Amino acid sequence: MTVTQSTKLDAVSQRLLRLSHLCDSGYALAIHIRYTRPSLLYRTYGQDWIDTYSERGFMLSDPVVVWGLGKTGAINWADLADQDPEGVLTAARAHGLHNGWTYATGPATSRTIAGLTKTGADFTADQRAEISTIVDEIHALTEGLDALDAAEQEALRAL
Repeated sequence: MTVTQSTKLDAVSQRLLRLSHLCDSGYALAIHIRYTRPSLLYRTYGQDWIDTYSERGFMLSDPVVVWGLGKTGAINWADLADQDPEGVLTAARAHGLHNGWTYATGPATSRTIAGLTKTGADFTADQRAEISTIVDEIHALTEGLDALDAAEQEALRAL
């Protein structure tokens, strides 16, 4: 996929919009995590969950994050239940986040992790394939973020 810097913002924006439609109860997308900090972070979860997650310091024990930092591929949140001593996934469900699924891509030095939820039934195989493609494309589109001028970097962060 060849995308010029001038169209990166639109390309990322379009993909985030599609991701929002697929993940109607929210997602978190931590892009190019380096030294435990993402270059970009997009979250569409409800503010009450974002506040609870931050206030309780869940990032340090979130099995979704721990799994994603150590592995690539995909996993259902239900399969991480035995790796959740702090109850992050239980708290997420209490905030209406169901059918959780995680997809992680990229090298360990620049990992992208997506935590995704939806109402109704679990994600279908086709939805999972589409989400994986979207996350892979966003990961590729945002590679070299530091090379973009300050205005483009800020525009990406503001999406």
